[in-house]
Amino acid sequence: MKSAANPDVTTAIQHLFKAIHAGGVDPRLLELVHLRASQINGCSPCVYAGVQSAKKRGETEERLHNVVAWRETPFFSEEERAALELAEAATRIQDGAPGVTDEIWDAAARRFSEEQLSAITLEIALTNFFNRINRTIREQAGKTW
Repeated sequence: MKSAANPDVTTAIQHLFKAIHAGGVDPRLLELVHLRASQINGCSPCVYAGVQSAKKRGETEERLHNVVAWRETPFFSEEERAALELAEAATRIQDGAPGVTDEIWDAAARRFSEEQLSAITLEIALTNFFNRINRTIREQAGKTW
């Protein structure tokens, strides 16, 4: 798409980002959540941008390379694991996937405040929003926006 985004949409997205980052969640954790949902959805521009942004926030190569296999690695805290599991469950809602079960939600709710959980949930939703737009318009990784 070559046309500029609607300014009202841009403003709305900026407000969503502001709300997410005001939720008291470590920005590096939000980056991990964004990266994992984008990996699941096969959104190359969001994976690319997510890795770049996470690096700027101090995330390590080792952890970034292992987000895709977070369950099988020792590199993530219990809080990060709960957020990644929530991201996966909320993203994989197609083809009869169970979505966010009570067990997954309760694990996240034990580790995060209501405000933090709201921010993480909104980050997951916004990431899925961008993933779907990028997949629809066939955006390529590595471009600057």
